[in-house]
Amino acid sequence: MIELRSFLQGQWKTGAGRKATLVNPTNGEPVAETSTEGLDLVAALRHARDVGGPALGAMTFAERGEVLKRMSKALHEVRDQLIEASILNGGTTRSDAKFDIDGATGTLAYYAGLGKRLGDVRYLVEGEGEQLTRSPRWWARHVRVPLRGVAVHVNAFNFPAWGLAEKAAVALLAGMPVVSKPATSTALLAYRVMERLVEADVLPPGALSLVCGSTGDMLEHLGREDVLAFTGSGSTGTLLRGLRNVVGRSVRVNVEADSLNAAVLCEDVEPGDEVFQMFVRDTAREITQKAGQKCTATRRIFVPPALIDSVQQALVEELAQVKVGDPSLDEVRMGPLATRQQLEDVQAGIRRLLDAGSRRVTEDEPRLHGASRDGGFFVMPTLLRADSPRDAVAVHEHEVFGPVATLMPYGTAEEAVDLVALGEGGLVSSVYGSDADRLRTMVLGLAAHSGRVLIGSKKVADQATAPGMVLPSCVHGGPGRAGGGEELGGERGLAFYTQRTALQGDRPLLDKILG
Repeated sequence: MIELRSFLQGQWKTGAGRKATLVNPTNGEPVAETSTEGLDLVAALRHARDVGGPALGAMTFAERGEVLKRMSKALHEVRDQLIEASILNGGTTRSDAKFDIDGATGTLAYYAGLGKRLGDVRYLVEGEGEQLTRSPRWWARHVRVPLRGVAVHVNAFNFPAWGLAEKAAVALLAGMPVVSKPATSTALLAYRVMERLVEADVLPPGALSLVCGSTGDMLEHLGREDVLAFTGSGSTGTLLRGLRNVVGRSVRVNVEADSLNAAVLCEDVEPGDEVFQMFVRDTAREITQKAGQKCTATRRIFVPPALIDSVQQALVEELAQVKVGDPSLDEVRMGPLATRQQLEDVQAGIRRLLDAGSRRVTEDEPRLHGASRDGGFFVMPTLLRADSPRDAVAVHEHEVFGPVATLMPYGTAEEAVDLVALGEGGLVSSVYGSDADRLRTMVLGLAAHSGRVLIGSKKVADQATAPGMVLPSCVHGGPGRAGGGEELGGERGLAFYTQRTALQGDRPLLDKILG
């Protein structure tokens, strides 16, 4: 068992006192321990502001992009070691580990390319400007400059590598130093990521710090130019938003929280055609990938009544082929949940949905490969069905964060939108069909309740990405229950870490100032 340290003020530091234990979710055995007790996390914030901020601020976007490029390359070089850490502490299959790690390196590479395109400047100029009076010389331009504080990133347990890298990539490119805090239960992979970045010496001093363990009172010392980005439960997001200093100093907060994502099959689809197969394939993947522990996983499945039996049969058959067990085995496609608490929560969540009127249509009999249920945190892929979706209130209120989804019928396109809306805001909705007239009402209706809408149709059935794939070029976030936040989205993501300011003055003088 190893001890995870925190990287603060340019040094690896070990906490004292009682330590949190990280385990292997396949067998429940301890693999690491960590603590932040006794560490000066407030000093770490000051170091990031005072050292990391000026170092990044002195660099152009192109130069910051080069830093991200080196980060991506350094991590890719140790991909196999990172995969092993993910399997050991995250319970991921090799494929799911690659999904996390390649998402991290890919996002870093994308923002490295964006930095190159933005070029040798240290600020962004928006638009062509505006004439303010009758005089053509009295002019306004809007600029974006980096905030002078620190970006604190509190990440979820399910994507230790991707979560760290995607937030850090945007903040660093914008010119803000980062203090990253991974979820303690699965922090081994994030620790290995940081270990590699420090070893490769690719970061400016103070640009990136890592907190392995509790944040203590660190968040209570955030100021007006700092930002806080959080991924996790809605209740924790509400708590962070309500911190006295966050409210009193107007600290920017971005929250990505719970999400009852929906997949909708249109009535123009026929059983067995390419769109039907795409729908079944994507839905089954979203239920089982990362053992359903994804914020973008499909939780609710809506289909026309005439197709519901065909969809149920196809999904049950698809899920039955998924081998569950020791994720280190090549034939296993789904591993355990990440923690014992996750196991208990998912089991309780399934009972809640069943009590609310759903029924199970998949088998619950454990069929584990190379693992035992006694020590591991395993749940079988679970498909529920609720034939009265408006009566099954819990399905639209409670997210079961595991390999669980509920199949339900809908009538018209308008009703499908209304049913999805019962989830009170989501990260992604996916719609499958090829009839533009039918799709129009549904897609534009769902857009009001979703951060992203994926349209699966005949022309892209064999080439589209799955709904759960977060791409750095598109915004990630969603309204309402999903947290109301937004990150990534290419250049759009930089807005959170920069201040937009209107400059008013003599137009030729403004042009000279802004280059």
